[in-house]
Amino acid sequence: MIVIDDPNTFSQHQQGCVATIGKFDGVHLGHQLILDQLKQKAEALNLPALAIVIEPHPEEFFTSDPGACPARLSLIDEKLALIESFGVDFVLVLRFDKQLSELSAEAYIRDILVDGLGIAAFIVGDDFKFGNKRGGDFALLKREGAAHSFEVLESAAYERNGQRISSTYVRDSLQAGDFALAEQLLGRKYTIKGEVIKGQQLGGQIGFPTCNIDPQRLKMPLLGVFACYARLDDVLLPAAVNIGFRPTVQAEGGALLEAHLLDFRGDLYGETLEIVFIAKVRDEMKFESLDALKHQLEEDIARVRELIISPVSYTHLTLPTIYSV
Repeated sequence: MIVIDDPNTFSQHQQGCVATIGKFDGVHLGHQLILDQLKQKAEALNLPALAIVIEPHPEEFFTSDPGACPARLSLIDEKLALIESFGVDFVLVLRFDKQLSELSAEAYIRDILVDGLGIAAFIVGDDFKFGNKRGGDFALLKREGAAHSFEVLESAAYERNGQRISSTYVRDSLQAGDFALAEQLLGRKYTIKGEVIKGQQLGGQIGFPTCNIDPQRLKMPLLGVFACYARLDDVLLPAAVNIGFRPTVQAEGGALLEAHLLDFRGDLYGETLEIVFIAKVRDEMKFESLDALKHQLEEDIARVRELIISPVSYTHLTLPTIYSV
């Protein structure tokens, strides 16, 4: 898969494509269905399949209050890895900034879709809005498509029990601690990946050393203590994971992810860990003392041992699977 950040770069090397667009947050089954639709249409026209991924999310760009944004399910690198696994040929990472937000809907179609990408077909939801002040819609795309000789197709929708699968649906399931439902919506277990960084090292001082991971999100999709696996290369290590603001020892700052790897000793600074969520243990709590916190951590780890099994190969867990139309 080739990743580009300028539509004109694509037009210099390719003559046309079939495209779709979205934030692709989580790359859930609904997204996977659209990617499958994209591939099928591209193969029918013998053209490359191209996904336009909007970054940052418009809500993140416009907000003055990070807490008001929808929580991020996945970072751009995670999105790209998942999209690549579904056989897309190109991804245009479309930077959402002041210039793009002020681009008229007509200029958006002309500059990006027609002159830049040379689209032959464009797959979008019938509720898709774009351009300055969200002035463009599906009807405008249809009219402009007829004028510029590209086809506009409504994206397929994936439903579960009568409810459309969406990023919001996934977020709600995670916040409710329903990881079985989240797995059904994603087609895989939910994970967060990041580099191990140095923290305050308080965990080691009280006998529970942790790997600290910067989530790099304005808002986390879940908070609390969880039974997890930490993927290190191709091995999964059982872990008790805390995501939160550490109210007992931290007065301010953003949410942190701290993973205590059970029965593991070693220096993992600089390594990349993928945290695979299995079950929620409890909500985040504030304790009166470090001794009270230590006692609760002992109970948490005992509960984690009950919920998960010994280290296993990562291949034993559900990997991304494309769902055909």
